[in-house]
Parts: sequence; C-alpha cells; structure tokens
Amino acid sequence: MLVTVLTVAFNAEKTIARTMVSVLNQTYKEIEYIVIDGASKDKTVEVAKSYQAAFENTPGRSLTIISEPDKGMYDGLNKGARMAHGVLVGQINADDWYEPDAVETMVELYNKEKYDAAWGSIRIKKKSGDMIKHAHIGKLWSTSGWCHPGMFSRKETLLYFPYALETMYDDFDYITAVHQAGKKIVTIDKVISNFAFGDGGQSTKKSLKEVKRRVGVTYGIYKKYGMSKGYWFYRWAYELVKYVAG
Repeated sequence: MLVTVLTVAFNAEKTIARTMVSVLNQTYKEIEYIVIDGASKDKTVEVAKSYQAAFENTPGRSLTIISEPDKGMYDGLNKGARMAHGVLVGQINADDWYEPDAVETMVELYNKEKYDAAWGSIRIKKKSGDMIKHAHIGKLWSTSGWCHPGMFSRKETLLYFPYALETMYDDFDYITAVHQAGKKIVTIDKVISNFAFGDGGQSTKKSLKEVKRRVGVTYGIYKKYGMSKGYWFYRWAYELVKYVAG
C-alpha cells in the first residue's frame, strides 16, 4: 500500500534536512514524499533538492518538490493532499521529524482499524528536557490528546474535509469536522514523531490577552460544528491551567 507523506516548508533551510532524512529512513518501503515549499527566500528548496538522488536510489521511494507562493501551511497541506497518490497521507512539518517506524506503525494500525484519521503520540523537545504528549481521545473532545505531527488520514478524508484556512488551529478544525461527521478516528499511544518546541510561537504565548484570543478561536471551532456551549468554560479552564503552569 502506497503512503504519501507531506512536508510544508517556508524558510526552513536549517531544519528540513532532518525531516527529509527521517522520511527517507523509514522502515516502511512504499512512500511517496511531497515537499510543498511556500516560495522560501532562503536555501530550503536547494537543501530539499539535494536529497533527490537519495530518494530515487532507495527502492519504494519517490520525492516531489514544488515551490510557489501560498496562503500558509494549511494551504500547502491542502495542495499536497490533492497531489497525493497514497491510500494514507501523513503530515510532518519541516522542523519536526519521524521516528524510524512511524509510517509502518500507522499502516499496521490502518490495516487493523481501517480508520479515517488517526494519530500517535509525539515527543516534544524542549530546552528543559523532553516530554511525551500521549495520544488519546477523552470523554471531552479536546486538544489535550491531539497530536497533529503524529497524524495520518485516508486521502479521501483529507479531500472531503480540507483545511479551512481560517486560523492557526486549522488542524484541530479539521479533526473536529471529521469527528462530528461520525468518521472513524483512533489513536495509538506510541511516539510517532518529534516536535521541536520553539520560543515565541502563537500557541505558546503566556499573556492573558493571548489566552483570551486562543479561547475565542478554539471555542469558535466547537461552535462552528454545533458542539455544546459548555466547551467555552472548558477552554477557559484548559488555557488558564497552562497559563498558571507557565
């Protein structure tokens, strides 16, 4: 079964090599790899192209690189999903990287569960030390066990529920749409990918103003899909706990 892996990139010359090598060295053999660059101003495309021969000389691998202006990472993922030929599509950003058996693990899970979307746990690399975000689906539909860098979906699912291109939480919007449509979603508590935790990102800012903004955006997703108004209180509690924890 062919699996497509997508990497969106923009000015990622310092990190994309690690991402690409992690795809090249997967234990699973049938992988179509598509790098979607948003017209980077640095040497991202040059670095990506330097791996063309390695992919061509590895049985079961292919590499396609496109570079053109886009509307951000989720626009790039939508574009990549339309190009994909695989039954399953994984998504790994240009500053993250897979565990060696990531694709094999998610294929085995698909063969067992026939899921529409699934994700595994991720390792978050921080200056203070590594931590694992464990993949799970709790009684409340939440971002707490949601691990986008560990997600794989059926191609048809991605095409039917394209990223909305509305907010930085388009990934959670996508999986919420899939959930509310009654599609099959499963998780596996096994580390699939590694996420490099940077400083200053929009999802990590600690001001109360930013907390309020995030609550508004995430609750807007629940509201968009007709979910309980109680999620407004839940989002405030969730964000305030993160704020206090620092």
